[in-house]
Amino acid sequence: MTTHFITAEIELQDTPAELQKIIEVELKKQGEPLRWAITSVDLEQQSCSVEAVVTRVRSEE
Repeated sequence: MTTHFITAEIELQDTPAELQKIIEVELKKQGEPLRWAITSVDLEQQSCSVEAVVTRVRSEE
């Protein structure tokens, strides 16, 4: 298992609960999220930047 630091740009949603769901779905595409935080919000672009630490299982080749 390895840990990785990732960043993502996420579109803002109508409610905080919807935004949280979208963030978690996007992060799970990269691995299992350990922690994440919204680090900036761009109101003009209606998006936010998310930084996260995720774990991934190493594939055995």
